[in-house]
Amino acid sequence: MSASLMALLVVGMVATSFLSGIFGMAGGLILMGVLLALLPLPEAMALHAVTQIASNGWRGLLWWRHVRWRPALTFLAGCGLAVVAFSFWRYVPAKGVALVLLGVAPFVVQAAPVRLKPNPERFTHGAVYGATAMTLMLLAGVSGPLIDTYFLGGSLQRRQIVATKAVCQICGHAAKFVYFGGLVEETAGLDPLLASLAVLASMLGTSLARPMLERLTDTQYRIWARRIITTIAVGYLVHGSTLLVWS
Repeated sequence: MSASLMALLVVGMVATSFLSGIFGMAGGLILMGVLLALLPLPEAMALHAVTQIASNGWRGLLWWRHVRWRPALTFLAGCGLAVVAFSFWRYVPAKGVALVLLGVAPFVVQAAPVRLKPNPERFTHGAVYGATAMTLMLLAGVSGPLIDTYFLGGSLQRRQIVATKAVCQICGHAAKFVYFGGLVEETAGLDPLLASLAVLASMLGTSLARPMLERLTDTQYRIWARRIITTIAVGYLVHGSTLLVWS
């Protein structure tokens, strides 16, 4: 990889981690789209996992006292079930399929019956949405629109959403890295220098975002979060559909 391309990726990682640091979402989705455009899918998945583990891990430390452990643990239980299933399947989708899956997820949740609308405080919802989100993560690299919609569905405050989601995402991206880094042979050559720069860039962007989150109200947070989710989901649907039509 050229130095200029590596520098461009690092700048993108700082910017997307900054966005995620404010809303606990969206940055990873944008970064995934960039990596899929520049790298082979397995390598993109593994590098994305490294950046997101660093970003979410640092964010989890910054907001540790706001973590809601019951929703986090039930969600992670569902994630674990999906990881076990995929350890036997070992499926890697085409880029177009991955992008369409990313885009359609939030609209499926919005169209679901009222009794199935996400509520992080309910045990069954955590397990079901956790398994679904991990399935989407292993298929498409991220599960942002779905997991973001899930955490916005209850009454958690903005700091609780950001902190609790960070804990869940650490484990989710770690599982993704193992899946694509250990089960898919193409990721064996992941550049250690780029991976190290990704960690530092993610921590920097997350730290810069903290004052911005403090200034937002919970109402402002929810309004902008939903707008961001919808905008990015539509973008993924358009991009993925274009790839499928012209492939």
